[in-house]
Amino acid sequence: MRIGSGFDVHAFGPGDFVMLGGIRVAHSRGVLAHSDGDVVLHALCDALLGAAGLGDIGQHFSDTDPRWRGADSSVFVTQVLALLRDRRLAVANVDVTVLAQAPKIATHRDAMRRRIAQLLEVAAERVNIKATTTEGLGFLGRAEGIAAQAVVLLTEP
Repeated sequence: MRIGSGFDVHAFGPGDFVMLGGIRVAHSRGVLAHSDGDVVLHALCDALLGAAGLGDIGQHFSDTDPRWRGADSSVFVTQVLALLRDRRLAVANVDVTVLAQAPKIATHRDAMRRRIAQLLEVAAERVNIKATTTEGLGFLGRAEGIAAQAVVLLTEP
């Protein structure tokens, strides 16, 4: 078994939605990012890559590479999953925490869970999504951005 953790953060900017776990979530702001800025999928990729000993998302999908400008982050997850398969690693479970004052994710949690499970080709019961605020503290508490943390367990079948 291998454990990996990932973290991602993006500042809010112009826009009317954010991508979270592959789901478009209406919001009063967008995010500043090279790709679609999906902090959940970015943290997930880092956790998967870390558990496999394959570096981090920036090494595989550089924010200076024009191929990834505006990219759908689900492509990153799909490519990382292929790397895991090449190493005979399988996803046992995923636990994600979204850190933000807003948007609230309660009404999107199940859709995020299903989408991540679909991307990872696992049962939805193997994916957990939760959220917390920072009680108004720091840049997240001032609603200047959004962050996500992911932990994964990989098995070697």
